[in-house]
Amino acid sequence: MDKTVPVIGISLGDMNGIGPEVIIKTFGDSRLLKLLTPVVYGSGKIISYYRKILQADSFRYNQIKEVSQAKQKILNVVNCWEESVTIKPGSATEEAGVYALQSLEMATADLIAQKLDGLVTAPINKNTIQQEAFDFPGHTEYLVQRTGAKRGLMLMVSDNLRIGVVTGHIPLHRVIENITREQVTDKLEILEETLKQDFGIEKPKIAVLGVNPHAGDEGLLGSEEQDLVGPLIKELKDSGKLVFGPFPADGFFGSQTYLKYDAVLAMYHDQGLIPFKSLSFGSGVNYTAGLPVIRTSPDHGTAYPIAGKGVADESSFRAALFACLDLIKHRQQVVDHL
Repeated sequence: MDKTVPVIGISLGDMNGIGPEVIIKTFGDSRLLKLLTPVVYGSGKIISYYRKILQADSFRYNQIKEVSQAKQKILNVVNCWEESVTIKPGSATEEAGVYALQSLEMATADLIAQKLDGLVTAPINKNTIQQEAFDFPGHTEYLVQRTGAKRGLMLMVSDNLRIGVVTGHIPLHRVIENITREQVTDKLEILEETLKQDFGIEKPKIAVLGVNPHAGDEGLLGSEEQDLVGPLIKELKDSGKLVFGPFPADGFFGSQTYLKYDAVLAMYHDQGLIPFKSLSFGSGVNYTAGLPVIRTSPDHGTAYPIAGKGVADESSFRAALFACLDLIKHRQQVVDHL
């Protein structure tokens, strides 16, 4: 095999969601196969099932038992199990969760063992995948634990917008208690590091959003900006960091101020992801920053209402693949420079 062509692992995700469909549609464009060697962790039977639904008779794939058998210029499918499974497009089933985890675990093991250059994860159902081996609110937390990373950051990425979040998949009533000086400092450090290492930005300029409406309105609507976020930003700026804020989230996006910055740090999930998906849905990518490995995913979920109907848009999945390739390239350039 040509070692200059990255080997990208792809976890199948929930077999009843749109993951298999967007994978098939993406690699229906054979030009992609010149840029990477794709390895799907799942089952050839599932790929065949959705190929039939899509009437993609000319779509070809290579079934293998392990990644070392992968061939170039074709989609490879590692058969992670031999038994038959019941595919129910659009349905949340316990069985789908079991096999989604099996796919993810095998792909992650190969990623950690450096048999893969990067991993793209198709959407899972966060409820059905919950098992003894997966007691996490999502991919991000699972991968931080599996890779032995001390910390991680959910970073949403598109052509002109990068948004990280201080608190991720936790209930809203727990957000405030998790916004601490240590947490905000930690996420800013990861964000700055990934902008340098993974995006090639030598001196990143970062905007930080406030916690409260109107960034607290000088204490009238909350004190977190005056007591925590503002003083921390001042300290970082005094030390030479290009960190600015805290900004009121609504006006920040409404006035397109985000275009002036290399990245934005939001305080909680919806504060960052609602504007991101409003501005970038279909072209956005979820990247887990702070890991020793590279993992991206599309910015959508299982999309059960349209699963199995042949109408899913593969744009975000394709964007996740290209982002994975770019990140691999940037990291290698950093290593070469050292």
